[in-house]
Amino acid sequence: MSSKKLLENNEIMISVWNEYIENSHLMKEKMRGIISESWILSKEKNVDPFAQTIYEELSKEKMKEFCKNFKDILKISKPFMDAIYNTVGEDGMVVRLTNSDGYVIECFGDENEMDEESRHFFYKGKNIKEEFIGTNAIGLALRKQMPVQVLGAEHYRKKYHGLTTSAAPIRGIDGKIIAVLSMSGSYDLVHPHTLGMVMASALAIEREMKLIKTNESLYRANIHHEAVMKSIREGIVTIDPNGIITDVNYFTGEFLKRSQKELIGKHIETVIAGDNLKNIFLDDGSSEEFEMQFKRKSGSKKNVIVNAIPILNEKGKLDEYLITFRESKKVYSQANKIFGSKAIYHFDDIIGDSNEIEESKRIANLVANSEATVLLHGESGTGKELFAQSIHNASRRTENSFVFINCGAIPRDLVASELFGYEEGAFTGARKGGNPGKFELADGGTLFLDEIGDMPLDTQANLLRVLETKEVVRVGGHEVMPVNVRVIAATHKDLKEEVRRGNFREDLYYRLNVMPIHTPSLRERKEDIRELINQFYKQFSTQKSNKILIDENFYKVMTEYHWPGNVRELQNVMQMVCNLVKEGDKLSNEHLPQYMKEQLNVENSEEVHIVKPLYLLEKEALIKALKISEYNLVQAAKLLEIGRSTLYRKIEKYKIEIR
Repeated sequence: MSSKKLLENNEIMISVWNEYIENSHLMKEKMRGIISESWILSKEKNVDPFAQTIYEELSKEKMKEFCKNFKDILKISKPFMDAIYNTVGEDGMVVRLTNSDGYVIECFGDENEMDEESRHFFYKGKNIKEEFIGTNAIGLALRKQMPVQVLGAEHYRKKYHGLTTSAAPIRGIDGKIIAVLSMSGSYDLVHPHTLGMVMASALAIEREMKLIKTNESLYRANIHHEAVMKSIREGIVTIDPNGIITDVNYFTGEFLKRSQKELIGKHIETVIAGDNLKNIFLDDGSSEEFEMQFKRKSGSKKNVIVNAIPILNEKGKLDEYLITFRESKKVYSQANKIFGSKAIYHFDDIIGDSNEIEESKRIANLVANSEATVLLHGESGTGKELFAQSIHNASRRTENSFVFINCGAIPRDLVASELFGYEEGAFTGARKGGNPGKFELADGGTLFLDEIGDMPLDTQANLLRVLETKEVVRVGGHEVMPVNVRVIAATHKDLKEEVRRGNFREDLYYRLNVMPIHTPSLRERKEDIRELINQFYKQFSTQKSNKILIDENFYKVMTEYHWPGNVRELQNVMQMVCNLVKEGDKLSNEHLPQYMKEQLNVENSEEVHIVKPLYLLEKEALIKALKISEYNLVQAAKLLEIGRSTLYRKIEKYKIEIR
């Protein structure tokens, strides 16, 4: 449109505006529909067409807050705003960025040609929505959500009839308007393509925002992916059909002590020990889990569990293999924690408060957190495994494996392979791929060697070496594997006597006997029998009542019995008698097993005739003499007709307390 035509149109609009303002007569046929609609809205909002200033503006504090929230869009938009202005290069042209609430957030350009009141139209912090200043391009662009150009007298306020503004909305990724880009200047300086230039810049800003958002998303995805890959404690390697490594994850490099650069492009056989790559892949392209050795940069070897998955391309042909691997001992340790023996007992589960049992628990508690080897010695049935589990659970190793092996229950020829593991082909019937031993399964945790006195001499030599070097070599293998295992051994035998007889190695005895703990027999702590009876009664009784129904004479008989099987025998007896007693009846001597009745000479349920062992008679005599003499040791010795030194020795022997 020529300058002459623009001036003519503006003259027409001035007359239309005058008619509407003075007579409320709107000549719609002579104006654009979007302008007539806006004039009507402006009048309804009571906008003063003759006002000189904008009354709605932000405080300095609020403006600072708006700019802070708008900083990302500002950073992107400023270069484009500067480019528009430099392209036009006219005096009196101003480029603005307005937020979706109608406030001018950024404004720069040449305001020298404008009078003071007109410049209010451009100032930062002013709100230029239609309801505040009437018809204008930015207000219309916000309300109509479209690019708009308002020319001269199309403005509702007379003060802006000398201006032309081109405005285009800027949309966020969600499609909602977040800002408006505009260019304003004197009416007679308007360019035919100004609106198109502003629209193009707005679209460019939108694309830049999307690109930045996409890059941010990609960056976050990469960071997330890297964090996930680093967190995977399993090796991942991809190889092409020729066995060339194409990619590795972070754990693989860490495990093999080699960088990605050192691994990618190399043949997989460079990290596999021995010629057993063929074991991974089957003829049909499938795979099976297999144990093998990987070589580290230092030359050391590690046993790993390997699995390979074929990756096919879109044509169904083999493209790559995805190999995953885990360190064998960690797999075995985890499996043992889930499916193997577990330490479920704690020191509180060991019943009794006699001096003997309390002393044993005290010592065990003291050594629990050390790394010292423990030797539990005591008769069968005294709870050596309870002590072993309690020590493990009170130690720093409680979260790791507790592995149990009974050295006396395994055939002599298999003890070594059970303890140290074996390689494939080590002996007839050996499992394919070999098998880990108890030391490998217990790595990081505790290995409980029960009945250590029954271990064959040749295995004792191997055990001694493992205890001293903390390294294991599987039967039939050569690879030395470091192990971190705390050993607790137990025996009912007198190992010193076994050493003297040549049945047990003296050097191993001293290596195991670092911290000896005696588990007292039930005869040594008879004062605990009543508590044990009550505990087992609660455990095995079928009585619905919570009340303990036990005849007092039953306690007496049970206490007098010598219990060769110790707590285990007492537990078995209680389980049996609790199943025999009828609902509502008391446990009494008549429920005792026949062998106990015969041994104790129980004639009826109320009386017991028993011949007490000499050591009990002696202990009772000592206690009685001490009580009569009111613990005067000289008088007690006279009553017993023994010397004072003998009295002292016997008091120590029977652990009698002197008040």
